[in-house]
Amino acid sequence: MIHIKIITPQGLYKESDVEAVHVRSVEGEMTLLPHHTPLVAMLETCKLQLMNDGVYKDYALAGGMLHFQNDQANILTDAIEGQTEIDIERAQRSKERAERRLAKKDSKTNIKRAEIALTKAINRINVYGK
Repeated sequence: MIHIKIITPQGLYKESDVEAVHVRSVEGEMTLLPHHTPLVAMLETCKLQLMNDGVYKDYALAGGMLHFQNDQANILTDAIEGQTEIDIERAQRSKERAERRLAKKDSKTNIKRAEIALTKAINRINVYGK
């Protein structure tokens, strides 16, 4: 088993034992199983999957950092939502707002911020819709 802790600026989000952790780092997707080689990885905005009893549970992860060593996984992230916690209407409104900001293409629009908001909204919609 892997002991996982997910920590946000608000505190400990989740702590449990899982069979596997599937996530996407800036270098690509990976699945961590017990006795995996130690690693530190920067995580992209992605679907985090935690396996228990052979079944994955999905979370919308807003990027972050993963540290894995001795079957202990620590994830530091700004935001995370479980599939059942996602407010799909809010996520769709966020996606529409980001798309409108990107479509305006004026000098006052922070393009990078709009792109990040769009990526996060799409991730939340995809995790919700699984």
